[in-house]
Amino acid sequence: MARYTGPVYKKSRRLGFSTLENGKELAKRPYAPGIHGNDRRKKISEYGIQLQEKQKVRFMYGLNEKQFHKLFEKAAKMPGVAGDNFLKLLESRLDNIVYRLGLARTRRAARQVVNHGHITVNGKKVNIPSYQVKVGDVIAVKENSLDHKAIKEAVETTLNRPAYVEFDANKLTGKLLRLPDRSELNQEINESLIVEFYNR
Repeated sequence: MARYTGPVYKKSRRLGFSTLENGKELAKRPYAPGIHGNDRRKKISEYGIQLQEKQKVRFMYGLNEKQFHKLFEKAAKMPGVAGDNFLKLLESRLDNIVYRLGLARTRRAARQVVNHGHITVNGKKVNIPSYQVKVGDVIAVKENSLDHKAIKEAVETTLNRPAYVEFDANKLTGKLLRLPDRSELNQEINESLIVEFYNR
């Protein structure tokens, strides 16, 4: 399945979950889109609940199905809890770190910033959004992109950054200090349902 590039608000309302993590999509109309969106009689099977949870996370991080499944398989082979490992791998993707540093307003915008070659990792240009950032890696805006309008606007409007990243707004550089704790990530996600979905 290809990556979803349609309306984010519509998809968030369908899933009943803010994929932008700010709740704006559900503030006005917290029900599914369409003529039957407000009809709450529909019962969801156990499989449907697991599938919905997987889709929530997949759309939130902007991955296609193949990428998502491959990353889960990698997490399952790592020592520790598969669900926690999976979320940590998703969080350490370059496009997500660019978003967490506040160099883009959304993950979709962060993906574009990386794709267009505006970002360096440890001084080398990286234009692969799925690049796995390691603890201690320095992420920076390329020298000739320092005046990029969208990046500057995003930095100015970002008020809060998670504790596991460090950012210098003057130099437009940041660092992944450590992998996030589960308590620092979205509490509405039930990663155990995703593990159950793939372990059927």
